[in-house]
Amino acid sequence: MFGAGIAGALCGCGDVPGPGTSSGGLKPAPVTLHVVTSSQWVDRIQALGTARANESVTLTAKTAETVARIHFSDGAQVRAGDVLVELTDRAELAQLKEAQAAYLEAEKQYERLRGLVEQGTVTRSQVDQQLATRDAARARMEAIRVRLSDRVISAPFAGVLGFRSVSPGTLVQPGTVITTLDDISAIKLDFSVPETFLAALAPGQMIAARSVAWPERAFTGVVSSLDSRVDPLTRAIMVRAQLPNPEHLLKPGMLLSVEVIDRPRASLSVPEVAVSALRERTFVYRVGTDGIAREVDVRIGARRSGEVEILEGLTAGDRVVTDGLVRMRDGVPVRAVEPAAGG
Repeated sequence: MFGAGIAGALCGCGDVPGPGTSSGGLKPAPVTLHVVTSSQWVDRIQALGTARANESVTLTAKTAETVARIHFSDGAQVRAGDVLVELTDRAELAQLKEAQAAYLEAEKQYERLRGLVEQGTVTRSQVDQQLATRDAARARMEAIRVRLSDRVISAPFAGVLGFRSVSPGTLVQPGTVITTLDDISAIKLDFSVPETFLAALAPGQMIAARSVAWPERAFTGVVSSLDSRVDPLTRAIMVRAQLPNPEHLLKPGMLLSVEVIDRPRASLSVPEVAVSALRERTFVYRVGTDGIAREVDVRIGARRSGEVEILEGLTAGDRVVTDGLVRMRDGVPVRAVEPAAGG
């Protein structure tokens, strides 16, 4: 989008004297001129980063038991709470029925004694003892229910499952990997930036990321956080960005090239070839309405694709020499020509 602005700014510039005009007897030097215009600029910090799932977990068994039923396939998308695997639970179900019966009996005894204490036929201590018995029966029943829930493995959040590592009948132990679950609706992108750029980094900045798998596509996101420490060995800080990933094109573990976009602004720019440097000076040759080229000191900023940002020294509408600089000296008369074909 910038090249069009440069090409459009090249001109014949009728204000410059023609071939018959001279200054101080010098024959005007043929040059190509560029009209200084304003364009959009941003600072870019480049880095390489690793994609991570927004949420990621390895699903494992909590107890030693055999796999009874599997309710998912490799790579399936699941919702939070979906049952994935059921382990054998016959023994626990029998214990639960026994505990429920004991609890119901204890509850009946408690209600009966509570009615009798009002009649004065039993003591308060007997009622309190029965209350404790009832509560103990209820606690045992709840403990068995918890053990039963450990035999049902569910998805803790919505996401995409990996390969399953068990089959029906497999004896699993606590820690046995069943599958992985990743939420990739958004991607966390972690990348390292030298500490020299620390002042230019802040949450909320825009980033653009690219992958070799999708070379024509840019994935945009924002910086979400900066690490609290700078690595003392590399003198770099870890930065985390958040990228929407609705199409699930990005996968955890992918290597992405990152550009942090900072300070969007409108600035003047000139072609890089127009800028000359001599010792501590940086200058261009500006051509006035009198057709004379003058050295003008400039302060430059960022660079990009053959362009240089001009911070000081020029104003919009100034004309600078881009071709024919070999013959340029301060005060030389010039004659504007069209740029060479293909130049």
